[in-house]
Amino acid sequence: MQNTITESIKNPSVIKCWLVVITASLLFFYSFLLLNMLNTIDSELMSFFSISAHQLGVLSSMFFCGNFIFLFPAGLILDRLSTRRIILIAMALCVVSMFAFPLTNNLVYAGISRFVSGIGSAFAFLSCIRLASRWFPPKKMALVSGCIVTMAMLGGMVAQTPFELLVEWCGWQYAMMICGGLGILFMLLMGFLLEDWPQGDSAAKDAQVDISNIGFWQSIRMVILNKNNWLGGVYTSLMNLPVFVLGALWGSIFLIQVDHLTRTEASTVIMMIFLGTMIGSPLIGWISDRLERRILPMIVGAIISVCIMLAIIYVIHLSFIVLLVLFFLLGLITSTQVLSYPAVAELNSTLVTSSAISIVSLLIMAGGFVFQPLFGSLMDLNWNHLMVNKIAVYSLTDFQLAMWIMPVGFLVALIAAIFIRETYCRRQA
Repeated sequence: MQNTITESIKNPSVIKCWLVVITASLLFFYSFLLLNMLNTIDSELMSFFSISAHQLGVLSSMFFCGNFIFLFPAGLILDRLSTRRIILIAMALCVVSMFAFPLTNNLVYAGISRFVSGIGSAFAFLSCIRLASRWFPPKKMALVSGCIVTMAMLGGMVAQTPFELLVEWCGWQYAMMICGGLGILFMLLMGFLLEDWPQGDSAAKDAQVDISNIGFWQSIRMVILNKNNWLGGVYTSLMNLPVFVLGALWGSIFLIQVDHLTRTEASTVIMMIFLGTMIGSPLIGWISDRLERRILPMIVGAIISVCIMLAIIYVIHLSFIVLLVLFFLLGLITSTQVLSYPAVAELNSTLVTSSAISIVSLLIMAGGFVFQPLFGSLMDLNWNHLMVNKIAVYSLTDFQLAMWIMPVGFLVALIAAIFIRETYCRRQA
């Protein structure tokens, strides 16, 4: 009888495990809502602040700047302090930034708001993986990681057509304030449902003692000197470019000005990237677990992504339906990026899981910080300075030049994947 009670304490129900991880993933959902909503209101912001494509790219990239600076410290903090408490603080920062952005007409203050949202979002994925590693066995981590990413992509989807319809109804400023109220609701759910570890499980507590014993600088050295962490980060960062470049900022204006879609049609097409990633992340995670391979699917995904991206760039006058399919496939195939997370976790000690994953996330945000403004700069490179209603109008060749960032990035990701050590879905460290 005593053994049965002890077993039930140490092995929480599957529902409880998923409830904790999905609740934590609400922070990831919200951070992607914050990240991607500027894509929906890009024209409104260019008109409201009287800014060019490059300046809009810089404003959007302030999110990545805050995220980039705080990601590695976030991993170190999460390896040492209460994950539940950190999630609540991070969510509070995101909510404050959501309310602050529409309340200013000063570009500098708007940039600071984006920077603060990046700080809060730095803890989003890392905290989810930290909790998932405590509540689920290693053999399920690819599937769980995929589901966590699916929550983020759901946030990205909500930032497209649903947010566009909300903006049409009440204006972009009131729409952002409504999203701020949604964030408060999420905080209340997190306060009630989140737990740091299963009741009676002392392993995570012991791990925090162990990480303290090996020392701060030694733990940093362990993750920085592991080349697989950096290669995994490069792969994920570059495979994530469609989300950060097209989904977060430039996709709608490309589809409106080149393919002559309406604002709602364009946001619906961009939404397909997130829908594809939502479906692809758990699906590819499941396939990887079944194949007991991480690297092979990553390589195949990079190759196919190059082909899809070239079709989007060079096959002009595509119908709305074909665009929906291509952007869905782009999101589906680039979902192989999620495999770098379990691969990196399996190639590092359990003591430094968050710190190791933070290297991957660091490079992801560096990609957004670099490539969003770079895309805008390439757009402005040969621009003829045509303006209509205070909105810059670009040619097909302007977009094609800038969009070459993505196929080149996928090829570099392919090279990075080839040099990552295969784990065969088993912990190697």
